[in-house]
Amino acid sequence: MEDYLQDCRAALQESRPLHVVLGNEACDLDSMVSALALAFYLTKTARAGEIFIPVLNINRAELPLRGDNVFFLQKVQIPESALVFRDEIDLHALHQAGQLTLILVDHHVLPKSDAALEEAVAEVLDHRPIEQKYCPPCHVSVELVGSCATLVAERILQGAPEILDRQTASLLHGTIILDCVNMDAKVGKTTPKDSKYVEKLEALFPDLPQRKDIFDSLQKAKFDVSGLTTEQMLRKDQKTIYRQGTKVTISAIYMDLEICGVLEQSTSPALRLTPIPSLFPDLQAYLQGNTQVSRKKLLPVLQEALSAYFDSRKMPPGQPEVVGMSREQADKELDRAGNSPMAGLSQDDEDPPLPPTPMNSLVDECPLDQGLPKLSAEAVFEKCSQISLSQSARVSPSKK
Repeated sequence: MEDYLQDCRAALQESRPLHVVLGNEACDLDSMVSALALAFYLTKTARAGEIFIPVLNINRAELPLRGDNVFFLQKVQIPESALVFRDEIDLHALHQAGQLTLILVDHHVLPKSDAALEEAVAEVLDHRPIEQKYCPPCHVSVELVGSCATLVAERILQGAPEILDRQTASLLHGTIILDCVNMDAKVGKTTPKDSKYVEKLEALFPDLPQRKDIFDSLQKAKFDVSGLTTEQMLRKDQKTIYRQGTKVTISAIYMDLEICGVLEQSTSPALRLTPIPSLFPDLQAYLQGNTQVSRKKLLPVLQEALSAYFDSRKMPPGQPEVVGMSREQADKELDRAGNSPMAGLSQDDEDPPLPPTPMNSLVDECPLDQGLPKLSAEAVFEKCSQISLSQSARVSPSKK
């Protein structure tokens, strides 16, 4: 697979007609693997000299947002540098020059920005219900299975099983298992065909990982946000809708808020908290109804909560925690807080400055370093709009 992908990158440097296998704009694991495996199969069974290039339908800079994609590529030893991304190939220019043949996999409707490419679509392979009104006028193969990778595995095993190597089989096997929730029939995402081809792949390659192991590791990687910047976290699971010229973007942030829960449920002292919008995905902000509770009264609550949290998790020293510091760092902060002069202050004394705020690994600097941010719903919408506009800009032919 790796040698084949290097050949694909070399073909981009030549002035020649190109066959492109294009995944969907989400570029989830199913879309990426289906594009890679189908293009590999089509190249191996094509006439001499023909090459089908898999294109991931996102910019290269967006790959870190797909944690399961990154994890799986590393696991099967496919270097990211060998892949071709949407910002590295000008499909519109190729089409205008009459040098593009397009195959859609894991989708069958092109976005408005790519509507002109519909004329170049020669085939569609998808696993979701057809939208007849928008489907390109070409050969369309659609079957409602749990994973598009199942249909690609079927194509390979029926057409040329001898080309299937362990690397490609591993990609297909893990993707089907993830999409079908570890083949759990109770969830309702698995069809008999999905089960059939997982079993066929396991029979051909008995050393493939155990289903539960690969599912658990991919599921964990999918929701892992460690190391992402604030903007990357907002982009990770971003959805955008359009209505009458208005664009609304929604982002989800996957992180524990157990410490927040302690504050919300506190009765001694009772804080009477009301959540308010926050500019930062790692900062939960509140209006504090009980203004008599000072920071020195709140500190013991947090100290007890953090100690209980670490004890329950039993994390090894140095393991990153949801509060943005290692256990060792947290212990130092708590010790510093416990030994600070505030313990001897009376209720009427002025609160001294807090110890330095620990850095959070999810942002370049702690949001509180420059004081409390100005929090408003408008600021959140503005940030999301900027992200959405930057994504829209890449698909304009005039800017390529």
